Amino acid sequence: MFDALTWAVSLTALALAAWCGHAAYLDQPTKDWHFIGMAVVTVLALAQLVIGIVRLAQGDKPDDSTTVFVAYLIGSACAIPAVGFMSLSERTRWGSVTVAAGAVVLAVLEVRLWDVWEGGHA
Repeated sequence: MFDALTWAVSLTALALAAWCGHAAYLDQPTKDWHFIGMAVVTVLALAQLVIGIVRLAQGDKPDDSTTVFVAYLIGSACAIPAVGFMSLSERTRWGSVTVAAGAVVLAVLEVRLWDVWEGGHA
């Protein structure tokens, strides 16, 4: 699809996971600056959603199912906002753990998204 953006989403998601994991280790809830990090990752995932939809509209097709591809695009765009809202309701270290886990899930979704688009080969 757009390899540089997929890498950017994956790496920023893993950085967010490490950052929030460190906060959880220090027994801290998510703070305002964590939400700024979540916003950055979310903006990248939303850009990927838009580019993916545009590529599909232009006639490009993933090597695997288009439905699965769109589902992964939507899931990727929703992953961090979902855990961000969950962390607001859990204002302990477990809110940070939730965001860290969600960010790792996003990185895995990105690998699978790339796999669906490329068909498992570069």
